[in-house]
Amino acid sequence: MTTASRSGFIFAAATLCALALLPVPAFAVTGNPVAGKDKISQCIGCHAIPGYRASFPSVYRVPMISGQSAKYIEAALAAYKKGDRSHPTMRAIAGSLSDQDMADLAAYYGSK
Repeated sequence: MTTASRSGFIFAAATLCALALLPVPAFAVTGNPVAGKDKISQCIGCHAIPGYRASFPSVYRVPMISGQSAKYIEAALAAYKKGDRSHPTMRAIAGSLSDQDMADLAAYYGSK
């Protein structure tokens, strides 16, 4: 191996190592309302009952989420999962959802 080819190899290896350290861009997940319909079982027990009030952790009116903006629903679920929203039941449910599940649920409810 010549000095020039060795230098080229070292440069290429260093460049690849540097590129490996760059953050990988996050790609948005596209929600599928048809798939979301198959995932609503944890939602309908509270969010599909008009005027429903829950008593844990305190008495509050459960919001109807049908017709809500898909972006809002997805952001709310992500905030529960991350812990930025504090409702314990919603944190547990959101914590069990993948990004695809959240996008699908948001697309389903956003299309109603």
